[in-house]
Amino acid sequence: MSRIPLNGLKLRAIHNMMQKEALFYEKNGETVTCGLCPRRCVLREGQTGFCSARVNSGGTLFAENYGRISSIALDPIEKKPLKRFFPGSVILSAGSYGCTMSCAFCQNFSISQMKPRTDFLPPEKLLEAALSIPGNLGIAFTYNEPFTGIEYILDVAPLLRKRGLKTVLVTNGMILEEPLSVLLPLVDAMNIDLKAFSPEFYQRHNGSFETVKKTIETCAQSCHVEVTTLIVPDENDSEEEMAALAGWLASVPSASGGIPLHITRFFPRFKMKDKQPTPLKTVFSLVDRAKQRLTYVYAGNVN
Repeated sequence: MSRIPLNGLKLRAIHNMMQKEALFYEKNGETVTCGLCPRRCVLREGQTGFCSARVNSGGTLFAENYGRISSIALDPIEKKPLKRFFPGSVILSAGSYGCTMSCAFCQNFSISQMKPRTDFLPPEKLLEAALSIPGNLGIAFTYNEPFTGIEYILDVAPLLRKRGLKTVLVTNGMILEEPLSVLLPLVDAMNIDLKAFSPEFYQRHNGSFETVKKTIETCAQSCHVEVTTLIVPDENDSEEEMAALAGWLASVPSASGGIPLHITRFFPRFKMKDKQPTPLKTVFSLVDRAKQRLTYVYAGNVN
């Protein structure tokens, strides 16, 4: 589409998309090694990384999803979900495509696991859109995994900050320390998925449990952080696991005085369409268990 309607706003997309060289990679003769996430994809000519967003072209790694917006909407900040970061605000949410994990239960699989139709919005155009909305808090990079588009965020976030707007990320936390250290000073808030408290769970869904924990620990000392756990029946829904998760989260130092936890109800999606939604009783029971260790615990997707 050439225009994206947004509550009466018209964003004019630009069709001459630029090629953006990726950051955080090494050249190794005819191959390149991506240094963005712990997977460290080694790519030959023409190959695309696991995330579907970074490609080796002529021995150079390109950020193929740079500025390519698949979804954009004005959301309440609570929908990110962020309950304790400027509550009552609205924020312009934008997503591209690509993800560093492949969760069978993905709730946004049509853009995170596939290549949807996109429009190209240069950083200045996204800023223009953010400024045109009265009362808008800033930009939330969400819907797909925002770290796969780190180059775009690094170009947009300084523009937002200069105009008094916030940068928010909704992420799975799968990022290495070097790129995170570059990006983090420009980020005001994150919601980070802690999908389970189990290395085996992460292995089944192509993620790194220890990397995500490290990301939470690092970010919580630098910006406002809230955590979300999607409760999938028979996967991560035991009270024992929730007790361990909440106990660990309670031990993480936080610049904002305690990390809020969102315990969210699963609905059948992607490769788990045959599963039943998480019983409400399970969600509320796990909320009660988490409250034994955490001050701020919220039930999500229960209305």
